Amino acid sequence: MNVGWLLVRHEVRLLASLALWVARRTHGTGGGVAFGYARGQGAMMAGFAFVCVVETVALSVLLWDWPTVHAVFLLLDVYTIVFVVGLHASSVVRPHVLDGGSLRIRRYVHVDLLVPLERIGTVRRELRMTHERAEGELDVEVGSQTTVTIELTEPVVHLTFLGRRRAVRVVRFHADDPDGLVRALGRARV
Repeated sequence: MNVGWLLVRHEVRLLASLALWVARRTHGTGGGVAFGYARGQGAMMAGFAFVCVVETVALSVLLWDWPTVHAVFLLLDVYTIVFVVGLHASSVVRPHVLDGGSLRIRRYVHVDLLVPLERIGTVRRELRMTHERAEGELDVEVGSQTTVTIELTEPVVHLTFLGRRRAVRVVRFHADDPDGLVRALGRARV
């Protein structure tokens, strides 16, 4: 799949997440137990959206005498605000999901990793604030932190944003209730 289509798919998923957020629905939870991760970034995303609104107003005033340039920048700025709100919405409506046979680890619309429960060797609550890239490891951090670490008995395939395949044996991710998630995983694996 080429990069253009991947970007279009990403934008459509963001807009769909906005619609789900407004409707107070989630994506892909089915009969599973949902574990959120958006609380840790809510204030930062609200601040970022506020800064984008201030920039939109300032540029609108500054470019008022040039209608064509004003219209172009207004359109781009409004879309930037929609994009930022869509990112936050996607993290709210796409939580991690634990169902009968797997754990689905997600972030925004571009990380969606399915981990079969039988491949989980160990799971622990582990707060990490720094993450260095390593072969075979995936860090799905929120606000630069992860709270749960899963070590797998055999690797699972992670598809990156641009479609590259990576085999991962260690997955670190953030959950708003890491203790609850670790306990639920312990019960589900028995």
